[in-house]
Amino acid sequence: MNYRMQIQYDGTRYRGWQRQSAAGDTIQGKLEAILTRRFGRNIEIDGASRTDAGVHALAQIANFHVSEEEAVKPAELQKYINQYLPEDIAVTSVAAAGERFHSRLNATGKTYEYHLLRHGAYNVFARKYAWQMTAPLDIAAMREAAGHVLGSHDFRSFCTKAAKKKSTVRTIRLLEIYETKDEIIIEIAGNGFLYNMVRILVGTLVEVGLGLRSPGEIPEIIDKKERRHADYF
Repeated sequence: MNYRMQIQYDGTRYRGWQRQSAAGDTIQGKLEAILTRRFGRNIEIDGASRTDAGVHALAQIANFHVSEEEAVKPAELQKYINQYLPEDIAVTSVAAAGERFHSRLNATGKTYEYHLLRHGAYNVFARKYAWQMTAPLDIAAMREAAGHVLGSHDFRSFCTKAAKKKSTVRTIRLLEIYETKDEIIIEIAGNGFLYNMVRILVGTLVEVGLGLRSPGEIPEIIDKKERRHADYF
C-alpha cells in the first residue's frame, strides 16, 4: 500500500524537511517517528521538496509504503498522525496512491512564495513569515530583472553547495511580483530548485529594488556561474 500525504508546517523551529542522523528536529524525522510507532517497524517517507531550515510549507507532498496486511484506512491514519504531531505540523490529507507513485520523482513542479514587508509597514506578528524592508523598493525594476530569470538557465550563481556531478540547470516557469497594502509577494514556480536558490534569487531582486544592481546585470550573473556574483545572503 502506498500512501500519499499532504503536509503543512511552520518551519521556524526545525532544521528543514530532511531527516538528519542524530537530530529529531526535522519535519521528516517527526513524521517518521510517529509512523514507526504506529506500524511497529522503521518507516521511511519521501518528500517532494527538501525545504531548508526555517522554510514553511502550505502543501508539501510525501509518500510511504506499507504491506497490504499493515494497511489501514487513510482517514484513520491521518487522525493517528495528527494526534501525535506538534501544533506547528499538520497532515491535511492522506490518500491511497498507485504503487509506482513517488512524491519527488513524479513532481511536475514546485512553487514558492517570499513575503516582504514594505518599508514603514511594521508587523511584529509577521516577523517569522516576512522579511522587513528598511527602504522603499523599485518594483518596476524588480519586475524587469525577474524577466531575465524566466526560462531554462544554469543557476550555479544562485545556489550554495552545488554538487559537481549534478546539473545546475533549472527551468523557471513563473516569477511574479504582487503588491498589497503592506506586502510585496514574490511567487516563483519551476521544475525544481537548487540549495538556497529561492532566497538568493529573492535577495538579488531586492538588491535591484534598492538600486544596488541594475536589471541588466541578471544575465551577466547567470553567465558567470559563480555564487559570489549574486551575494546578497
